[in-house]
Amino acid sequence: QVHLVESGGGLVQAGGSLRLSCVASGHTFSALPMGWFRQTPGNEREFVAAVTWNGKSTLYADSVKGRFSISRDNAKNMVYLQMNSLKPDDTAVYYCKTEISRREYWGQGTQVTVSS
Repeated sequence: QVHLVESGGGLVQAGGSLRLSCVASGHTFSALPMGWFRQTPGNEREFVAAVTWNGKSTLYADSVKGRFSISRDNAKNMVYLQMNSLKPDDTAVYYCKTEISRREYWGQGTQVTVSS
């Protein structure tokens, strides 16, 4: 079992930046791959970024490459998503996610709204 809680969402103007945080509890965080996803009303959740357990490898959706950066601090059980050059199309609820023995765990989400 693992419990995930996101924070850091909010309202920002286009071109601005936000940093999302996700804190994990209930499992050895340093062993877990972590990812960020996002969802808009009426659409499925889409992949945004992922990081391996040791932070040495990352993966990004094409739509956020060069603007977003995922990182983690295993000492604090935290994973972050630094979002720069935000666009109105980035408006969504952002979720962090992990997987243990093929079971998915999601946080409750944090709303990001980018105004034009």
